[in-house]
Amino acid sequence: MSREIVKPYLIAKDEDGRFRLTVRETRYNGQGYPLVTASMVAESFKSATAARAHARDNFGAEPGQFASK
Repeated sequence: MSREIVKPYLIAKDEDGRFRLTVRETRYNGQGYPLVTASMVAESFKSATAARAHARDNFGAEPGQFASK
């Protein structure tokens, strides 16, 4: 099991060429292993920049908290 820190926001391109935003929450169990819960935002975006702006405006995201797929 990886102990790599997971970025809280994932931006991925879907089959239709639209961008999807996934918000991830990391908790740790009693042994210190990360438990990641991911929730995809229902809205899709025309660009990764639009997805970042949505995360910043609605979730308080900051630069450096994004991962791409």
